[in-house]
Amino acid sequence: MNTSILWRAACLLLATTPMMSQAQDQPSATSAAVPTAKLFSGPSDYKTWSIGVNGGVLAPVAATGGSNDFTKWKGSAGYGAYVKYQILHFFALRADYVGGKLQADNSKELGNGSLPVRPYKSYETKLNWSGTLNAVFNITTVNWLFRENFVQLYASVGGGLAGYKPTVTRNDNTSFPYKAEDKAIKELIIPVGAGLKFKLSEAVNLDLGYTMYYTDGDNLDGYNYGPNKDKYSYGYAGLEFALGKKGKKQLQWSNPAKVMYDELEAQKTTLAASLDAANQNNARLTADVDKLTKDSDGDGVSDFFDKCPGTPANTKVDGSGCPLPVPEVVKEEKIVITEEDNRLVREAIQNLEFEFAKASIKPSSYPALDRVAELLKRKNLNLKLAGHTDNVGSKSRNLALSKERAESVKAYFVGKGVNASKIEAVGYGMTQPIASNKTAAGRQKNRRVEFTIF
Repeated sequence: MNTSILWRAACLLLATTPMMSQAQDQPSATSAAVPTAKLFSGPSDYKTWSIGVNGGVLAPVAATGGSNDFTKWKGSAGYGAYVKYQILHFFALRADYVGGKLQADNSKELGNGSLPVRPYKSYETKLNWSGTLNAVFNITTVNWLFRENFVQLYASVGGGLAGYKPTVTRNDNTSFPYKAEDKAIKELIIPVGAGLKFKLSEAVNLDLGYTMYYTDGDNLDGYNYGPNKDKYSYGYAGLEFALGKKGKKQLQWSNPAKVMYDELEAQKTTLAASLDAANQNNARLTADVDKLTKDSDGDGVSDFFDKCPGTPANTKVDGSGCPLPVPEVVKEEKIVITEEDNRLVREAIQNLEFEFAKASIKPSSYPALDRVAELLKRKNLNLKLAGHTDNVGSKSRNLALSKERAESVKAYFVGKGVNASKIEAVGYGMTQPIASNKTAAGRQKNRRVEFTIF
């Protein structure tokens, strides 16, 4: 059996259960006047906790096929207990404990009529414990015949751990533990099961079930033979005891579909009377609404509230029906950058000089910068300043120096009244040379701050 399919189905049902419950609890538009039936109103009126004890047969075989690494399996006594919480009438979470032993031998002939030739004669595994958490689904809970069921078919799937100690026996009848230190093996197990449950009373149920356990290894029988992982099963009979206040019914036996159907039948008369009264009220309200909704000039404000009746068609009005002031259209002035503007920028770039290895601007550069500052203010232009250096010095220092020089030019323009938000200062260090750094003239060209107006 492909256990991953069962896992996905269980996860899907778990994910959709809260949404189903939430959708069922949403009140209808008429709930204030007329009571409505709900598919499930919650677990508070029911018994939801229960405990169970059981006994049965443990066997190293599963109904899906295979008997592990020995040819003849044997049934052994097993025992178990569980605690269960019923979340919905069809869904519960159950924590299971199972113990006992498993055994098999190689006394069964193979398909060709010969006994298997293997180093071990038999094995016995003590299942010290197994603990699993299972999702349990009541498959036959919903029907249209009974408000409460007395027999149900259920399926379960989950996961957990098992602790066990295998002992193997050689063909010379010598036995020894599978683990030399005789320590218990702990392994992941996936239980998949089904069963029938019978309601004996509001406090006691008879539980008949069968569960297959798929292990995450090939250690259960103490013999690693073949590619398949080991498995075992537990068929059991037991009693389940419902916990809770006396007088409350068990949630797992409740049939919400039938309960809702009966409640809906009982509400028919009430709904018919409510509809008659609502129709009479609607007739009176219609006449009153006609008075309030009449809009002669079509401006969206009824005549009852319109303080400026007769407004022209397509006129925007306020809440009282009077025309709204027409906003003045502001034409956006297009900025034109002329050749003269570009000449001023080029002149500022050519005359821009800094103190050696510093970000301080030399005074000789001020006049050209002042002309660019006036241009920026007059035309409200944007300016990008890009600082560059030669390759003398470290890369980190040159990057910082290029940024500092660009910021120094920005600070100068801001000091002359230019809007700081219109200027962007960026440093690129030595990464974008425009001439060779091998000559003094080339390095001089690379030490620059570029201006871009837009």
